[in-house]
Amino acid sequence: MIRQLLGRLPKKSSRSAEGREFTGGESNAPILSASTSSRSGELTGNRAMYPNNPAPSGSNPVINHMGKYPPAVNSKQNGIMFSSSYEALPSFQEVPGSEKQSLFIKKLNLCCAVFDFMDPAKNLKEKEIKRQTLLELVDYVTSANEKFAENALQEAAKMVAINLFRAPTTPTQENKALEALDLEEEEPVMDPAWPHLQIVYEFFLRFVASPETDGKLAKRYIDHSFVLKLLDLFDSEDPRERDYLKTILHRIYGKFVVHRPFIRKAINNIFYRFIFETEKHNGIAELLEILGSIINGFALPLKEEHKLFLVRVLIPLHKPKCLPMYHQQLSYCIMQFVEKDCKLADIVIRGLLKYWPITNSSKEFMFLGELEEVLEATQPAEFQRCMVLLFHQIARCMSSFHFQVAERALFLWNNDHIENLIKQNRKVILPIIFPALERNTKGHWNQAVRSLTLNVRKIFSDQDLELFEECSRKYQGDEIKALEIQLKHETTWKRLEEIAASKSCN
Repeated sequence: MIRQLLGRLPKKSSRSAEGREFTGGESNAPILSASTSSRSGELTGNRAMYPNNPAPSGSNPVINHMGKYPPAVNSKQNGIMFSSSYEALPSFQEVPGSEKQSLFIKKLNLCCAVFDFMDPAKNLKEKEIKRQTLLELVDYVTSANEKFAENALQEAAKMVAINLFRAPTTPTQENKALEALDLEEEEPVMDPAWPHLQIVYEFFLRFVASPETDGKLAKRYIDHSFVLKLLDLFDSEDPRERDYLKTILHRIYGKFVVHRPFIRKAINNIFYRFIFETEKHNGIAELLEILGSIINGFALPLKEEHKLFLVRVLIPLHKPKCLPMYHQQLSYCIMQFVEKDCKLADIVIRGLLKYWPITNSSKEFMFLGELEEVLEATQPAEFQRCMVLLFHQIARCMSSFHFQVAERALFLWNNDHIENLIKQNRKVILPIIFPALERNTKGHWNQAVRSLTLNVRKIFSDQDLELFEECSRKYQGDEIKALEIQLKHETTWKRLEEIAASKSCN
């Protein structure tokens, strides 16, 4: 009797069926693809954003506009499952005003699907639906006239994160033989997903800048972790992406006051790693542009924290080989500090001398240009503190066999402010540079350098003929002594050679 009763009970489902029931097995996880191959990670980040809807391993769930998985698969093409539930939503003009924020959230969720752009023929319909939806979102944010609700802020940050925070699609610079390549001549790598990424960036830019975005609520979702991931994107090889990032980060810095110290610290860490470890990063110029604007807004007197940033970050940024890629932006940041506090000119000049290139003439040319800008903003007291070290270096540049370096050093006398500083301290400066002037006049191979040298000699002789003649006598005496020492050395070596030869014969 008991056996008969047990036999009427429904049998227990198999382990595999149980697994499908609780994990949403293969058949219940349609893949948004109509091609013969599927890319893993096409919808990276969706599982993390939806912890209550776990996805099975090996599948790429597609999120529809309600935030749930599509209920079923209704077609197959080329052996790959394809979901037709990815459909366009009504436009904002088709719904009453009370439902627009709800529709806004649905459209944000619809745009959380990430497509494969490595195959241009893949998911054309779905890509176009997403593109049009993103454009609608941009228009809605631009024309919004009421505060965004907190859930809308959360969904907006989530959509931006899913689309932007992605793995690099191209090999990083570290995997290239950088030593054998000139980075300035390399073609920038363009992201194939840019048709969608650009609109996402445009949406995010307008969303952050919108007066309807409450900063106190939005900072919960655009938090420190979000900012760090945004900063990671600055290493993108696509210059269009870095340009958007630069503008967006600047807006975030302006809107979220509470994040400002953290943003500065995070940027500092990027610079430290670049200077002292890798010397490889694509976004240094853009980060310096942001900092240039930030430094411009520093209040006076400057905080000690900001002065340490100048000493520990900006000045050491002159060290890497790829300085030409960001020197203009770096020079602007340096000048902001000097113009705000003229006492920093001495620190900057000594820093430039510390990192002065020895064998790289193109970098030396840039250093001289930056040095002229700094000297133009330098006051006499700061100039006197560093002039001895400075003009020993300028004298070496004046004698350089690279004619552009020599010319650039001699052009310093064309600046009225610098010439006036030199004139006031000529008794110290002229003895230092006089040997270089004499060598150039007699033996430099470039005619333009010789002409500029004669002009500088004339300036000094007109200002103080007595000092000029005294330096000339001293130079001639030093030359005679040097010749005597050279002859003495030659005589000594000759005697040693004769002793060595006689011993070898014996």
